[in-house]
Amino acid sequence: MSTILIIDDEPNIRRMVGALLSAEGFTVREAADGAAGAASAIDDEPDAILLDLMMPGEIDGMGTLTRLREKVPDVPVVMMSGRAGLSDAVRATKLGAFHFLEKPLTPEGVLLALRSALELRRVRREARALREDLGIPGRMVGDSPGMRQVRELIQRVAPTDARVLIIGESGTGKELVAAAIHGGSARRDKAFVRVNSAAIPRDLVESEMFGHERGAFTGATDRRIGRFELAHEGTLFLDEVGDLGAEAQAKLLRAIEAKEIERVGGGKSIAVDVRILAATNHDLERAVADGRFREDLFFRLNVIPMHIPPLRERPDDIPQLVRHFSALYRTRSGRLAPTWNEGALELFVRYRWPGNVRELANIVERLAILHAGQEVVPEHVRAVLPVDGAVTPTPKGPLPDASALERPLSDMLDEYERTLITRALSVAGGNVAEAARRLKTDRPNLYRRMRRLNIGWGGG
Repeated sequence: MSTILIIDDEPNIRRMVGALLSAEGFTVREAADGAAGAASAIDDEPDAILLDLMMPGEIDGMGTLTRLREKVPDVPVVMMSGRAGLSDAVRATKLGAFHFLEKPLTPEGVLLALRSALELRRVRREARALREDLGIPGRMVGDSPGMRQVRELIQRVAPTDARVLIIGESGTGKELVAAAIHGGSARRDKAFVRVNSAAIPRDLVESEMFGHERGAFTGATDRRIGRFELAHEGTLFLDEVGDLGAEAQAKLLRAIEAKEIERVGGGKSIAVDVRILAATNHDLERAVADGRFREDLFFRLNVIPMHIPPLRERPDDIPQLVRHFSALYRTRSGRLAPTWNEGALELFVRYRWPGNVRELANIVERLAILHAGQEVVPEHVRAVLPVDGAVTPTPKGPLPDASALERPLSDMLDEYERTLITRALSVAGGNVAEAARRLKTDRPNLYRRMRRLNIGWGGG
């Protein structure tokens, strides 16, 4: 259960609030002054802190808040005071306080503030885990031209507040890219809040995004703070935004344009300062043309489009990624990492990776568990990947005879081009660079032709 640290010089406050929180199932710790409270938080991080503003001793509430923000920045702090003015509340908020409660306290106010603070704590932990996976601070893994372009674009757009639409197949790392943009922005010390649009039931999207008041609908037994409010002054990442229904799209558009939201069952607007990042694996332009996605929302989200290349388009990055994920697993588990035979890495490079980087990470972890401290050889890779079927096979039969076929010339030319490319890929062992050399063209042009003709490949 979550641990709450109460820092207050009044024993009655500590006793009454502590009893309330204990009855709600929280673990409670106490400190009678700012210095002791800060030391306790630094020694053993709580999940949230209730901090009195007016305290005698070495440091007062504001001083304690400043120390807490420096030493335990991910722990949300709820300030309390019975004699504070508006200027004190504003100053505390600027110093990083999550919320400000006026005394005398009410059980409902304390519990609501803490539950909202704990939700913020959870999303901050998620953001920290993402940064660790991505290597922030540090660099994104991969030196291919596609990844260099992604990194360069992140560096240009991160310091701004521009909305970014991250486009890529499932498993390419769109969420990690969003975390990198947030980590390079002036909002990096605020919340990075993710919404998986595809996972929210359509009748709960509004409540999840904007929150709800107690009694707003059946089952709404408590007030809920929505994702927009949790991301206030931070970044809101809308993953799989193309899966939102028409009603949710309309409400999202209004929130973006007005920069304010209204909780379900609430009667007042709440201003929010949020940077929006969105991601999709759908063709939103086609969805707009088909009437499945609002054109005006698409334009709002697509200020800066960022395409993330699939893993099959950056095979040169695969050995580096394998070693990266192997080292991450060693760090998390403490077990010896395997070594990677060149033949095994070559099979990794040849595989199509339909699940992209996510699939690669899972396979590397599986092999690292099965062969900890040993050498991973091609036989081990073949046991977990269908690598022998990863390369597009050579087409059978002769080339089409135009004089015998009553079909449009464009169709026959496409078929002939498809045959030439698949044969070149087969001869080149699935290596696109080698196939391009044999066809006397450059690799980007070959990629474009392959995409147009819907030709898969297994490496290079």
